[in-house]
Amino acid sequence: MKAVAYQTAHSLGASATLQDIELADPTPTGRDVLVEVKAISVNPVDTKVRQGGSAAAGEWKILGWDAAGIVKAVGPEVTLFQPGDRVWYAGDISRQGSNAELQLVDERIVGKMPSTLDFTAAAALPLTSITAWEMLFDRQKIAKDTVRKNQQLLIIGAAGGVGSVMIQLARQLTGVTIIATASRPETQAWVKELGAHHVIDHSKPISEELKRIGFDQVSHIVSLNQTDTHFAQIVESIAPQGQFGLIDDPAPIDINKLKRKSVSLHWELMFTRSLYQTSDMIAQHHLLNEMASLVDAGLIRSTVNDNFGPINAANLLRAHALLESGKARGKIVLAAE
Repeated sequence: MKAVAYQTAHSLGASATLQDIELADPTPTGRDVLVEVKAISVNPVDTKVRQGGSAAAGEWKILGWDAAGIVKAVGPEVTLFQPGDRVWYAGDISRQGSNAELQLVDERIVGKMPSTLDFTAAAALPLTSITAWEMLFDRQKIAKDTVRKNQQLLIIGAAGGVGSVMIQLARQLTGVTIIATASRPETQAWVKELGAHHVIDHSKPISEELKRIGFDQVSHIVSLNQTDTHFAQIVESIAPQGQFGLIDDPAPIDINKLKRKSVSLHWELMFTRSLYQTSDMIAQHHLLNEMASLVDAGLIRSTVNDNFGPINAANLLRAHALLESGKARGKIVLAAE
């Protein structure tokens, strides 16, 4: 099979970089499905792993944790899928990724793809959908109840992939007031279009921006990037007994500052269930199926913004560069040739 891979961790512009290679086709065993990858999207985790994780000596590391494709074969213990099924998933960070023609994935973290989307539009959603869903409903315990409540959800860095889905989920399935942060006119328009009730500028003091729109404090805050930069404002802006969640890898922050307000802190890593083979690992299968139903009902839209063409090393390097620039809006997708 064709794949895009590397051997040694590197930054962009280094001599060791992503390469187009050929590898043997993998064979499914156990609960694995073998997927013929039709489209992928690129996430910040791809760039982080590329910079910090090398392959074992003499081997190759394949990135990619978002894909849509067709099941080609199944392992002997598979019960949820059969060859020919159209599927989507975000994979397992401890295994080879989706930047390849074929990929092995445990059926418990795979869902049926929405019937109303093509492969590229579908590939934009799995990782961000799982992350946003688990943060909202598993970590922050926001109720799936559209009755308006005296709760506010402040999403810092809301114009990226996770934020773009989180806004939609919160708007369609909950009664919280959604406050999104974005610093450029085009990203502010984007989050408003997706359903944010209010938009503020995180390049300005967040507490002052909240007061400008009529809020002294908010009950829920989710920080999707630059948490260390915004942490002092987060502490000031969150309500007593509030819920604070984050997904990034900030420089050290002093969580003692949350104690006075009895704030609950929640990390979200969508790979936890597959990394530890948790007893509820199949929850991601059910989650993706529910997301597919929401998409097919017209309640959730794909967050594709850029299509970089075929899956190859040159196009993936362009995608990594855009993500690292911090100027990406929505998701970057690539398709099989």
